[in-house]
Amino acid sequence: MPCTEDHPEDIAADIMAEARRALEICNACQYCNGYCAVFRTLKARRQVGTADLLFLANLCHNCRSCYHACQYAPPHAFGVNLPKSLSLVRQRSYRDHAWPPLLRRRLRYTGRAVVIATLLAVEVLTLAAILAVPAGTLLGRHSGPGAFYRVVPWEVMAGVAGIVMLWSLLAIALSVAAFWRGMGPAPAGVSLPAALRDTVLDVLTLRNLGGGGAGCYGREGGREGGLSQTRRRFHHALFYSVALCFASTAVATLYDHLFGWQAPYPVLSLPVLLGSLGGGGIMAGTAGLALLKRRADPVPVAASVTGGDRAFLLVLFLAAASGLALLALRGTAAMGPLLLTHLGIVLGVFATLPYGKFLHAPFRVAALLRAAMERNAGSRTRPPA
Repeated sequence: MPCTEDHPEDIAADIMAEARRALEICNACQYCNGYCAVFRTLKARRQVGTADLLFLANLCHNCRSCYHACQYAPPHAFGVNLPKSLSLVRQRSYRDHAWPPLLRRRLRYTGRAVVIATLLAVEVLTLAAILAVPAGTLLGRHSGPGAFYRVVPWEVMAGVAGIVMLWSLLAIALSVAAFWRGMGPAPAGVSLPAALRDTVLDVLTLRNLGGGGAGCYGREGGREGGLSQTRRRFHHALFYSVALCFASTAVATLYDHLFGWQAPYPVLSLPVLLGSLGGGGIMAGTAGLALLKRRADPVPVAASVTGGDRAFLLVLFLAAASGLALLALRGTAAMGPLLLTHLGIVLGVFATLPYGKFLHAPFRVAALLRAAMERNAGSRTRPPA
């Protein structure tokens, strides 16, 4: 049964059935056991239920090494395309566990909603500024502490961003909680600190993107070779650069609330250095991943998933680029429009976090934690040699 890329509710069962069929073939073959946590976890299961499908689909990092190594992949009669099958299940898991539940039937993850929401945030913020801020202030040159707040007051900036971010964090937390329950009961008798340690190590090293050492992401049309660690490195660049940007914001908050030092800060100050490194890294990471997606073999990719992936990379790239442009031109008359543009894009990113590609990150962390708990439970119950 082929994977279906346009999947309304009436064919959701077909997506799950195809993923189950592929996993059962993989479990019988076991050639790819050394590639990632999916196959090690699958090996402990004689049958694959719905909860297992949700778990294994989100444990998959989509490195696609198994597809390139699979002897049953197309054009074989079995037609096993595990990365594509799991990506479709993964996409459905985001939709089926989204909060609030009212949105679940309306989410499509095409990426269009993410771009529209981001553009709308920029337009609304710009229109509000045009109506509330004199043109001379909006298009004027501002310098020194508090220059940004002459265009957008701090209370407005922090208040709107805080409300949107709190909503997103609540929605993400409740979605992940629902997903955790959907994976079935957690193993008993587990050392949680040890499982958390292993999970953090998996997240920080992205070792499951290593394809068992050979790497991932074969060249377009190339089932032979073309595997490397490049995709893993770009993911590292993006992950740690986002962390640097959050660190920049945290330090700037301390500067403002603890010392009373208002932004914008000098170029060589800690918030600016952290933010500049983070912004540059985000641009490099998103551009690199987008280029790899463009060059990738299209066969193990579900077309319905790529739109959301590209939209997420685009808005992150624009958020970083507008922030660096604001830094470079903050002493000019372009500061006001650039500030509104940057804030609008960031608000768009915040607002769509629970309903776009970003949701793969907390779901994957939850799946990695469940896998670590299973490994820990297995080692504790295994008799000594």
